[in-house]
Amino acid sequence: MTTREAIILKGDHLIRDKGYNAFSFYDISKSLKIKNASIHYHFATKADLGVEVVNQHIFLVEQLIKSVEGRVPEVKLKAFLSIYDSTKQEERVCLVGSLATDWKTVEPYMKKQLALLANKILTWLTQILADGKREGVFMFRETARIKALMIITNMLGALQVSRLTGSKDFFAIREAVIKQLKEK
Repeated sequence: MTTREAIILKGDHLIRDKGYNAFSFYDISKSLKIKNASIHYHFATKADLGVEVVNQHIFLVEQLIKSVEGRVPEVKLKAFLSIYDSTKQEERVCLVGSLATDWKTVEPYMKKQLALLANKILTWLTQILADGKREGVFMFRETARIKALMIITNMLGALQVSRLTGSKDFFAIREAVIKQLKEK
């Protein structure tokens, strides 16, 4: 792993563990045992690092979408939910959820990338749900977009609340989301 990649990974972990406004380049340099100048060599500002962290997540979501292209809606839904499963396994919160709390304090160009990531996730889940409803495998009354927003907020909330109440609550919420979609 290059120094740049290590900085991005550490920035990602700090954002999802502590929050964007709760860490500095010093925290990264201390953890990686490098000088602040090394971080500034790769990222002039914290927002530049933040954008790159968001871009990494955009890339991962795009790879996940490609990996289930042409599959049935149930498989795509499980792939979508795997984003939250892996986040829970890491004992972190979702990048979108973490950065949404700092929305008013991040630079406009970082907001733009975060909105791009959030919309990519929302668009993908909306399409999964619309396809599943059209094929008769998912049942819901709301529009696909509203149902997607409801699922995303449930999963974001499940990651947060289960930090306090335990992992079994996260998985119970996840299963309830799937069950509700299949109820007739």
